[in-house]
Amino acid sequence: MMRKSLLSFAAALLLAQSAMAAPETYGIDPSHTFPRFSYEHFGLSVQVQKFNKTTGTIVFDKAAKTGSVDVTIDTNSVDAGTPLTTHIKDVDFLDTAKFPTATFKSTKVVFEGDKPSKIEGNLTLKGVTKPVTLTVTQFTNKAHPFTKSDAIGASATTVVKRSDFNMAKFVPAVGDEVTITLSIEALKQ
Repeated sequence: MMRKSLLSFAAALLLAQSAMAAPETYGIDPSHTFPRFSYEHFGLSVQVQKFNKTTGTIVFDKAAKTGSVDVTIDTNSVDAGTPLTTHIKDVDFLDTAKFPTATFKSTKVVFEGDKPSKIEGNLTLKGVTKPVTLTVTQFTNKAHPFTKSDAIGASATTVVKRSDFNMAKFVPAVGDEVTITLSIEALKQ
């Protein structure tokens, strides 16, 4: 009888541990997610533009300290806030007619303590895929104050060369290095 009780207890414990360690999937909230990019403009200023439409998912397993990120950006939603938007959509830069999306798909999430610190993955932009590492500058996982559902908020940055993605027009007068910042909110699905 004692052996049967111990086996039952062990089985219940294993089930409880596997339930606690289950990865959770979060859908990116497009109304609170706006990737942006910045670059030096003729040595005069740093220009900042954003994208208005983003979709994707984050998978996060707190107990196992693992995760993944899959983001798709609608390149036609680029917004410079000026007529420059049309120029950025043109063939010299994003070529949105031919390449209507940009994607980031993680290959590895590195944790420091309980939070991700770096996200390694592949950025595909204008038909070119390159490995990049996003440095996580902010991460929060808690109940959303309004919906009460589990939510993730995060910001991460990386620096790429636009010439690596077939967008070298005006280099070096207009900076080749582009800082990409991905600030997201995502809700548990």
